[in-house]
Formats: sequence, C-alpha cells, structure tokens
Amino acid sequence: MRYAIPVADGRMCLHFGHCEEFVFIDAKDGAITHVERKTPPSHAPGVIPAWAAQEHAQVIIAGGMGARAQGLFQQYGIEVIVGAPAGQPEELVLKHMSGMLETGKNVCDH
Repeated sequence: MRYAIPVADGRMCLHFGHCEEFVFIDAKDGAITHVERKTPPSHAPGVIPAWAAQEHAQVIIAGGMGARAQGLFQQYGIEVIVGAPAGQPEELVLKHMSGMLETGKNVCDH
C-alpha cells in the first residue's frame, strides 16, 4: 500500500492544497517499508491528484479537502480519508493500518 500525506512543518497539513511537501509511505503487513518526501507541483485544480497517481499513491490522508478534489483523487483510484488530525505522517499511516485512525470533520470549507 502506498500512502500520500500532505505535510507542512513536519506534520500533516490540515488542507492538502496548502502543504509544503508530500510524504509518500509504502507499507506492507502492518509495517512501514519506505518513506519518501517530495515537493508537489504548483497547486491548481486537478494537478495534485494526477501527480499523486503518477507517484502510485493508493490512499491519501488529509485533514480537509474540497469535494471536487476528493472526486478527482477517486477517479484515479486513490482512496480519500479526510478529517484526520494533524500528526506525524508515519504515525497516521500506522494508525490507519491498525484501524485506529480516528477521523472527524472535513476541515475544508469549499
């Protein structure tokens, strides 16, 4: 499984479009196998979902994301998880794999 996490200041950014970088995390059998940090392309409608798909992301975890962006990620076959708390990317992935990731309100207002 390959996760994409939008990050600012070393923690998950609550809105994926405002992040400094994405952390891509590969995981298998409940363990993290590889972590890679990448600078995303400029934020414009549809650009980041296409880029994440090219990076082979299968799941994106974000605090907030607009409905259009969610639909674009899903069109690329990327599972969207919103309402996640700001935290360390690796911690979020481990919680998701164990079924312990608690999500709340989508913090995006558009």
